[in-house]
Amino acid sequence: MRSARRTLRTGLAIAAAAGAMGALDGCSSAPAGSAPSPPRSPTSSVARVTPGSAAHPVVLDERARGTTVRVTAGTHVLVRLHSTYWSTPAGSNPQVLTPTGGDTTASAGCPPGQGCGISSARFTALRPGTALITAQRNSCGEAMRCSPGQGRYDVTVTVTRSRSQP
Repeated sequence: MRSARRTLRTGLAIAAAAGAMGALDGCSSAPAGSAPSPPRSPTSSVARVTPGSAAHPVVLDERARGTTVRVTAGTHVLVRLHSTYWSTPAGSNPQVLTPTGGDTTASAGCPPGQGCGISSARFTALRPGTALITAQRNSCGEAMRCSPGQGRYDVTVTVTRSRSQP
């Protein structure tokens, strides 16, 4: 009988620990299933992206932070940051990358202080040049300040001529 009680207590302790770990995992500001990436410098890597369209835009999220993305004129770019603590992403050069919309949407049923939801912005690449997309946040969780490197999002977008342009 003692052995059965000890086994039951051990099983309950393991279940409680697993539940606590699952709850903590849900507090991450990174997309589900991904580990937070370390901060990178804006020139640390270059992502080559095929041209998008209104129906199939190039989509950037936290994993693109600190990279340079090359797109052609006419490409639609969608930035989706997975926390309502992020400001709406903004572009630095509307003559190259013009904003076409953006907002912050909270997830239904999210407990207060979790920041569950998406901060997003849409852009259209107009002409060759370079623009920086940035967003900021001060909080990385309920009453938790961001550590260095977690409070800023930036992606450099280099727009090249489309194949149909002379």
